[in-house]
Amino acid sequence: MLWKETAQVRLLGLKIPVLLFLGPRVLRLDEEVSQILIPFGWRSRNHVGSMYFGALCAGADLAGGLPAARLIWADHRAVSLVFADVRGEFLKRADGDVLFTCRDGAAAAAAVREADRTGERVTIPIQVTCTVPDRYGDEPVARFSLGLSMKRRG
Repeated sequence: MLWKETAQVRLLGLKIPVLLFLGPRVLRLDEEVSQILIPFGWRSRNHVGSMYFGALCAGADLAGGLPAARLIWADHRAVSLVFADVRGEFLKRADGDVLFTCRDGAAAAAAVREADRTGERVTIPIQVTCTVPDRYGDEPVARFSLGLSMKRRG
């Protein structure tokens, strides 16, 4: 687990309380890949014994947005980030700790730089794959496509 990055995500929980409640952990965050783990337990489980839809969306949100947010916090403070759209595909029961993986870090970084340089809104598709490694290995249990949208404020 990356302690500093996980602490930053938990601090985000002051603005987005569900993040404190779910207890996500940052396992990897670099220029290419971000990986977030949300533990499966009473906080994230639904009435049928799998991870709640809202918890899955929160994990996809973090994994998809964190690469861009990291660059914004470091070098592009005037850029704001939102999600313009979301599409989810649920393939299997997410009945264990869920690993959210996004491999679009380079595209997100390029979009942040372009939004800051031009001042225009830039929206790109970000893909997040969800797995339950302890139960299903690398087989996806869900996939999300998020429209990551950024624009320089002011």
